[in-house]
Amino acid sequence: TLKLKCTVEVSLNPVKIKVLHLPGRANKSRCFCSVSEHTEESRVGRFKSRLTSGPDFQDFIRTSPPQNPPPDPQTEYEQPYLPHISPASVPKVYFETYGCQMNVNDTEIAWSILQKGGYLRTSELSEADVVLLVTCSVREKAEQTIWNRLKQLTLLKKKRLKASAQLKIGILGCMAERLKTELLEKEKLVDVVAGPDAYRDLPRLLSLAHGGQRASNVLLSLEETYADVMPVWDNVSILSIMRGCDNMCSFCVVPFTRGRERSRPVSSILEEVRMLSDQGVKEVTLLGQNVNSYRDLSEEQFRGSELSTHLSRGFSTKYRSKRGGLRFTELLDRVSLIDPDMRIRFTSPHPKDFPDEVLQLIQERKNICKQIHLPAQSGSTQVLQTMRRGYTREAYLELVENIRKIIPGASLSSDFIAGFCGETEEDHQQTMSLLREVGYNIGFLFAYSMRKKTHAYHRLQDDVPAEVKQRRLEELISVFREEAAKVSSTLIGSTQLILVEGESKRSSQELCGRNDGNLKVIFPRKDLPSQATDSCTVPVKAGDYVLVKITSANSQSLRGQAISHTSLSDSINSHKLLSEQAASC
Repeated sequence: TLKLKCTVEVSLNPVKIKVLHLPGRANKSRCFCSVSEHTEESRVGRFKSRLTSGPDFQDFIRTSPPQNPPPDPQTEYEQPYLPHISPASVPKVYFETYGCQMNVNDTEIAWSILQKGGYLRTSELSEADVVLLVTCSVREKAEQTIWNRLKQLTLLKKKRLKASAQLKIGILGCMAERLKTELLEKEKLVDVVAGPDAYRDLPRLLSLAHGGQRASNVLLSLEETYADVMPVWDNVSILSIMRGCDNMCSFCVVPFTRGRERSRPVSSILEEVRMLSDQGVKEVTLLGQNVNSYRDLSEEQFRGSELSTHLSRGFSTKYRSKRGGLRFTELLDRVSLIDPDMRIRFTSPHPKDFPDEVLQLIQERKNICKQIHLPAQSGSTQVLQTMRRGYTREAYLELVENIRKIIPGASLSSDFIAGFCGETEEDHQQTMSLLREVGYNIGFLFAYSMRKKTHAYHRLQDDVPAEVKQRRLEELISVFREEAAKVSSTLIGSTQLILVEGESKRSSQELCGRNDGNLKVIFPRKDLPSQATDSCTVPVKAGDYVLVKITSANSQSLRGQAISHTSLSDSINSHKLLSEQAASC
């Protein structure tokens, strides 16, 4: 080891180093520095002489080579996600969407982001360079469908490799967040995994995948709402206004795959609705996991409000009452005023968030559809308590009665789970009696499947046998269809305002659309008068409003004869005129 012990004075004189060997320490030496002595005057003199005889600053400027301008700090480190490619080799992406309307909306958000990243979209799997599955984790069956599809795509990927053509596979949405490790490391079936809050990162993730790496981002956000991403829609649009859920129902995985509730700024929502109106979109569905708990805190004036959450009578929450923010009633009011000829729907709500002011606004505004989704999940108070739903059977029925009192003729839809933890035969019978008592026109019914991370997974026993769940589900479906057919039959002979969606799936000679209550209506294709009193006929196309007289009905749909073209704002007058004509006959 060489130890240096130096004392150096500030000087430009030559420095001498003397190395001393210490007695008795053969392998160790010490160094001391000393400065040779020269006069300070001679040193300074020589330095000044050299300065006066050398070139000045102007000489330096004249002889310097031309310099490039400094880089823009905004673009200095910008690199494209993908290398420059010719139009003939632009990567094509193919989407498959599973599950709820939120996943449909997520598909369009992801596509909007990738479109800006240089991708093209294809509807043909055989043309795709990238296949993205937008997934659902709410039920086990939905996940199993994705696993089976991944195995099929993996076989296709191997065939592509033999032909020297790469295929990248990605999983987006709830299943991505829940099963990242299994997807990437255990099964190794996918190249990219992106959770619901990571779609902005898709171009980077796919760039890594194209480079031979597996890439993932499943981080949940407390802020991401994709407020500035505005997908392009045709005649019917889905518009996300909030994401996440705070309700923590014991059966539900959504809070763990979608995160906490956060609402999109009202200004961006209104801007998008105006844009859709300018594009000619005729129907907008406001979307959220718990859409009617919308609460915008983006502006100071909203945050300063002391307004607390108003719940439906007899309902409670698992969290403290939230104060401040612009609420769902105010948002719905502003949205409905933008275009009186644009239908407004919203889904999926929670029954607890239907105070009277929301119901009164729905009744007042003619372009807000008189159809309310009211998820019950069970008709048994005991099961509802185990589910942590925050209401009893009696409170739910009181809400139904209040809705029908404020909004006469309102259509109701619901969700039900068969065979939840601890459900007895008596609980099941109470659910069937609720179906009969309410009379829904649309229903979503499923057998219970336990999900990891949920309260039920940690605290309850999945003790209802699979065959019992299936039998109870079939009984619920049978009762629902029976009651839905009764509800639909009451519309026979009525004239319904229909927004045309396009051709019927079963016949090119028929068109289909939906009425205010969201029921499918099928009618023969033919040219119609432009108004109820007009003799001039014009073809019917997707996006048109038409009046249809209902002639038959079942639990799934209505059939009728189209009468005339109309508009949403004119439909009330048309109804009155047709009623007067019928009376005179």
